[in-house]
Amino acid sequence: MAQLNVVICGGGRTGHLTAVLFKQLDGVRVSLLTNSRDVIDGYRQSERGITAMMPDGATRSARLDAVTSEPHAVLADADIVIVTVPAHVRPLLLRTIAGHLPAYKPVYVGAIPGFCGFDWLAERALAAHPNVVIWGMKDVSHIAFDLQPGVSIRMGGAKAALYVATHLRESEASRGALLAHLQRLYEAPVELLDHYLAITLTPGNPIMHSSVVYGLIGPYAQWHDKTFASRIRWWTDCPELGAYFIERCDEENQLLCKLVQARLGANLSSIKPLKQEIIEAYDTQIDDPGTMLSVLRTNRAYDAIEAPLIRVSQGEGYVIDKAHRAFHEDVAYGLALLVEMGRRLGARLPHIEEVFHWNVSYMNGLRGSALDYFPATWPA
Repeated sequence: MAQLNVVICGGGRTGHLTAVLFKQLDGVRVSLLTNSRDVIDGYRQSERGITAMMPDGATRSARLDAVTSEPHAVLADADIVIVTVPAHVRPLLLRTIAGHLPAYKPVYVGAIPGFCGFDWLAERALAAHPNVVIWGMKDVSHIAFDLQPGVSIRMGGAKAALYVATHLRESEASRGALLAHLQRLYEAPVELLDHYLAITLTPGNPIMHSSVVYGLIGPYAQWHDKTFASRIRWWTDCPELGAYFIERCDEENQLLCKLVQARLGANLSSIKPLKQEIIEAYDTQIDDPGTMLSVLRTNRAYDAIEAPLIRVSQGEGYVIDKAHRAFHEDVAYGLALLVEMGRRLGARLPHIEEVFHWNVSYMNGLRGSALDYFPATWPA
């Protein structure tokens, strides 16, 4: 089997875990491209490379082929480039790597997760590279947490199946070649979706994170204008109000999907209600699948995920971190896109808009958003 050169962009949890898992495979070269000095220095000082701690207590370690901040050192012969950085970092990353991609062969550049309109962003940023095949994955393949930069990562729950989509411009031959590569890299079954909007409109973090924050500290919330006495977890401590807004926003997202299907004829049948999506993804890891609240609180894959809290500058307690990616990625690049799509289609999305505008106010406005690259002609 031919050697496969994989470059993972991003030194976060997903990047670390993906690198270790891929490096267990024969014939796969794995490089990690990151600007984090903590990751690079930690890796150089680690005797075993990066270690992944598995759910069953076992460990897997890997010495990667490169861990670097220099794109030219790893991209010249890349076959697959996987972007794992947050959505608000992607525009700069793609501009940075564009000139270093090989031009003599197909290069499969994708995002995990592929939400926030990555296909539109990559089309614009990589316009000078017709050999690039643009793709995205619906969600991460595994939950990853407890990151020690450059040294270790802990793996949580795994998805039962993985779903990917390509930019509409890609040929059937390119789609087939991509699928073969991903089936080689992942243990879970990989399925190709018909339309990239099936990823963009899949309910996920943009709805979930923003709604939970609103349910925790929004104007009707228990901790509005208060501090938290101790750290809390995103989902185990999810309030009823947060679960309520998740479901109401999800209902409006389902309406948006129906309008898009009717207008564009896109096959979005793979997009299911959020509660169903979570249950199918995590299956037996959920102890009580009865309600949205119980699904979130009893999903063992979510157990260890902490909410983004920081200590108050004066006094005691914690507050939600306004600088966290839950705002600058999920709100600015995820929720903003849904709001604008609804506006262009003439759809009323009152709960999504309420949650969006409050979150934007809490984070002191948008510094950038997916509207910077969302095609002005859409949905034409």
